[in-house]
Amino acid sequence: MSLLAQLFTWWNGQTIATRFYTSRKGQKVGEDGDGNIYYQSADGAKRWVIYNGEAEASRVSPEWHGWLHHTWQEPPTEAPLPHKPWEKPHQPNMTGSAAAYHPAGSLLAAQPVSRSDYEAWSPE
Repeated sequence: MSLLAQLFTWWNGQTIATRFYTSRKGQKVGEDGDGNIYYQSADGAKRWVIYNGEAEASRVSPEWHGWLHHTWQEPPTEAPLPHKPWEKPHQPNMTGSAAAYHPAGSLLAAQPVSRSDYEAWSPE
């Protein structure tokens, strides 16, 4: 990434200030399957994530989300959460994209639903 992009854009990864703060104060705790790296301060009071690519909050898995918000103290690398057989794998937030969910009857749906129970009103 270019120097100007690091100076002025936070959505393309970490900025220069975040990189400097992380190198001075951060202790690497772990990394998830997407390549996001998780840090905490020396006393454990502050926790943050450096995204691998676009900064999208839905890319943080539930295990790491709980650790980031102090729901539990041990990171998933030390105490992994048990997974239930009914749990589905993580999917990114698709809002605003072509793959976004559109309910039946929506004008944005790929194929609009034809309704046989509707009859247009016409005045007499």
